[in-house]
Amino acid sequence: MSWLGTIIVGFIIGVLAKILHPGKDDLGFIMTTLLGIGGAALAGFVGESAGWYEVGQPAGWIASTVAAIIILAVYTRVIKKR
Repeated sequence: MSWLGTIIVGFIIGVLAKILHPGKDDLGFIMTTLLGIGGAALAGFVGESAGWYEVGQPAGWIASTVAAIIILAVYTRVIKKR
């Protein structure tokens, strides 16, 4: 996938995660995009390690969004403790 495609998919997944995660999230465009990219990467890594996906297959929108929500929950807990 091209860099532009990765950024667009990451942004969409990040926005979905922010919508589905309860609470106030003060993340800008860049952090939302990085959140989505991280969720997709985590879902792909876990899926490939567990044998759900083969190398080169996309992780899937649902798995990527769930992983992004988990990352967002951890991020908000760490930020609130500061």
